[in-house]
Amino acid sequence: MSLKETLSIMVVDDMSTSRGLITMALDEIGIKKVDFKSDGQSALTALATNAAHLVISDYNMPGLDGLQLLHGLRTNRSTQRIGFILVSGRLDDTIVATGRKLGMNNFIAKPFNTQQMRKCIEAVVGPL
Repeated sequence: MSLKETLSIMVVDDMSTSRGLITMALDEIGIKKVDFKSDGQSALTALATNAAHLVISDYNMPGLDGLQLLHGLRTNRSTQRIGFILVSGRLDDTIVATGRKLGMNNFIAKPFNTQQMRKCIEAVVGPL
């Protein structure tokens, strides 16, 4: 069984259109185990009881933003090793630097295509 068949990913984005674009790219890549949440707090709660291999999270969300979600994951023993990719339409140096300090594994700017998403994921988990 290949990695893309066993890899579990949680997509976290408050915008259904953005979630759809990410999940469509994952489907095109062949990743089957995809769950999603529409906010950081529900993602944090769900991941504490049912961890994924990788989280792909939007930066700009109400409540917990992507970096706050990352901080929450990294400070919880049961979720601290989950891979984390930040997605944003405005990835400035401060956001990227803060993400790296918190343990972000990679980031991708919107808009992206399927090949860019694949490369971004493979930089974290290895060849799909």
